[in-house]
Amino acid sequence: MAKFRYLPMTEQDKKEMLQAIGADSIEDLFADIPEKVRFKREYDLKPPLSEPNLLKELSRLAAKNVNTQDAASFLGAGTYSHYIPTIVDHVISRSEFYTAYTPYQPEISQGELQAIFEFQTLIAELTGMDLANSSMYDGATSLAEGAMLAAGHTKRKKILVSETVHPESINVLKTYAKGHHVEVKLIPEKEGLTDLEALQKEMNDDVAGVVVQYPNFFGQVEDLAAIEPIVHEQKGLLIVSSNPLALGILTPPGEFGADIVAGDTQVFGISESFGGPHCGYFAVTTKLMRKVPGRLVGETVDENGKRGFVLTLQAREQHIRRDKATSNICSNQALNALASSVAMVALGQNGLPEMAKQNVDKAHYARKRFEDAGFEVLFSEAFFNEFVVKLDNPVSEVNEALLKHEIIGGYDLSMYYPKYQNHMLVAVTEMRSKEEIDQFVETLVNSLEGVK
Repeated sequence: MAKFRYLPMTEQDKKEMLQAIGADSIEDLFADIPEKVRFKREYDLKPPLSEPNLLKELSRLAAKNVNTQDAASFLGAGTYSHYIPTIVDHVISRSEFYTAYTPYQPEISQGELQAIFEFQTLIAELTGMDLANSSMYDGATSLAEGAMLAAGHTKRKKILVSETVHPESINVLKTYAKGHHVEVKLIPEKEGLTDLEALQKEMNDDVAGVVVQYPNFFGQVEDLAAIEPIVHEQKGLLIVSSNPLALGILTPPGEFGADIVAGDTQVFGISESFGGPHCGYFAVTTKLMRKVPGRLVGETVDENGKRGFVLTLQAREQHIRRDKATSNICSNQALNALASSVAMVALGQNGLPEMAKQNVDKAHYARKRFEDAGFEVLFSEAFFNEFVVKLDNPVSEVNEALLKHEIIGGYDLSMYYPKYQNHMLVAVTEMRSKEEIDQFVETLVNSLEGVK
């Protein structure tokens, strides 16, 4: 046993555990798995290393990654490079938050509960909705939960979703819908926006809800004022996926009559981290508050009249009868929600709109630079911080060339949209300087000449 740095399971431990469950060997535990699909060989792994050598090897491999500290990133499409106030890491690293699991006992969880309550309040204010829940896993699952809530609330089995919604969110929605026996139908994109004529034709009293994104996947600002009456005339629910940072400068969906607003707060205090974890938010009108998935923290008073916080209006299967549950979501992203809350509070009511404005101003400057350089930029100028540029070469080749100059290029739209072959979705956030934007365009021009 001396060779182990911890106490592993002994052979005697294994023997006693197998006896307790009535098995003769470890192999017996896999009896239901057909022989032909079992893994019968050794793993193709390198020999184990000492801890110092292993750390050297992992550091060497990690150094190969391109990061947004050393390279200027123009990649968005759902995960963005934004300013994160230093105080965020300081607060979320405190042990009472960092190690907290779930605030079931309010008498010892007031700090955690208050932090969640503040998150709910901030999201409700940003979205213009009546209330928000304590967070969800990410924007895609949050949006899918909104669509399923609409199906359950209206007792209808059809969801219309705009083709301008993030394609990965659409895929998550389809996965959810299959288990609920809900039909998902795409409304085509027209010039970067939801085709309103097509939406009008598909809208009827079989439709539970309509899903749109604001700003949409192409960065364009959808006309919610025109979409809302189309949806509500047939008593469907309007479900809006929204970048909460954009709501620092755009009219919130709640003011357009949205019933459900979902999205991702990665833009506030959460690093890209190679794509996750994120933090979804979920906001609704008062009429839907008893059907909100996940957790909801409410404010109350104790027997002495002192302000306090508790979990309330729980509509999940862990606490009520399964047939009455609105969701099987039994957790939330408390730590990431706290990070977003700290970031929003640190930015403040003046800083947040200013940050959003910088995204708009810098993205529009970048668009003009592209146009001046002779590139075709698609769609209207009503966009937030992303726009589409047409190239003469495959985006993957162009991005490889850009990396040699420590520039992370935009998203290859052909991955999900075949008709947009050689089109790049460019994201410009407040983190990008004028010099970086100029260098990006100039390098792109030179790179295209190099790959011709």
